Amino acid sequence: MPPEGLITGVLFESDARTADMAIDAPAPPYAEKRPLKIVWRNTILFVFLHLAGLYGGYLFLTTAMWRTCLFAFVLYLCSGLGITAGAHRLWAHKSYKAKLPLRILLTIFNTIAFQDSVIDWARDHRMHHKYSETDADPHNATRGFFFSHMGWLMVKKHPEIKAKGHTIDHSDLWADPVLRFQKKHYLKLMPLACFILPTYIPTLWGETMWTAFFVCAIFRYTYVLNVTWLVNSAAHKWGDKPYDKNISPVETKPVSLVVLGEGFHNYHHTFPWDYKTAELGHYMFNFSKMFIDFNAMIGWAHDLKTVSRDIVEKRVKRTGDGSHAVWGWDDNNVPIEERNGAIIINPEKSF
Repeated sequence: MPPEGLITGVLFESDARTADMAIDAPAPPYAEKRPLKIVWRNTILFVFLHLAGLYGGYLFLTTAMWRTCLFAFVLYLCSGLGITAGAHRLWAHKSYKAKLPLRILLTIFNTIAFQDSVIDWARDHRMHHKYSETDADPHNATRGFFFSHMGWLMVKKHPEIKAKGHTIDHSDLWADPVLRFQKKHYLKLMPLACFILPTYIPTLWGETMWTAFFVCAIFRYTYVLNVTWLVNSAAHKWGDKPYDKNISPVETKPVSLVVLGEGFHNYHHTFPWDYKTAELGHYMFNFSKMFIDFNAMIGWAHDLKTVSRDIVEKRVKRTGDGSHAVWGWDDNNVPIEERNGAIIINPEKSF
């Protein structure tokens, strides 16, 4: 955790009106029954990618040097943070602010992940939140597990996505010169960061290029893709809804563990501005929170937003499904800044 007093601005009742507006709104309609037009190029590429990923996983377990396996794991953490702490929490939701060194680092991590540029990823994610579970949601979970997991990338987009795309304001993303640079040079930077360097670097300690390519590039990339997609699929299907029983997203610790803290999805869709994306945010299941907290400690992250315990308690009692097991407000294991609230302090220290 960051030192006491360094953390965040807690949002109080007057700041939570947006989240409460739709509490009593009717459930969103299910997907329109319409034939899906398969994009065969994407489908074939995904088939070969996953076959190669399985082979890479086999090499990871049987042939690769331990240094290569460790390097692949580090790449998984870096590329994962480029999505979770970067494209998602920083840029899509603006749940905290980052100074230039951290923005550059997260953009590099995001490029390693190869899930589109930050500008495009964050725009689509804002679309997902604004039109969640409707035909304007790019990975509408009401179409089923496979569609929300990866099928949405294998078919043509629903016309509603294009029709309502203009309603998403992402001018703030274009205003960031780091993101503009990534977007402009993405087709050059992505192959270098995601495939070429991860293949070359292990050869420096004697790994074969064949093994390095399939383990550190293909297997690692395929793994990160699928655990990220679990947030769209599994985290909208199996789990509890302690904060809002009227929406599809659920709380699932297994997903949080492999997606660096993104599986507390019922909380996140209820309070999307919280940088923790979770109520308590234990580091075991929320590596992204630990990363952001560390950067707040050294002065690279600031204005971290969270939610007051009073708002959370009222919301649970009003719309939760009754599965909220413990408040934790009087639990000594919960950091004092989370029990007593906190204030925004922008440390002068920077690096």
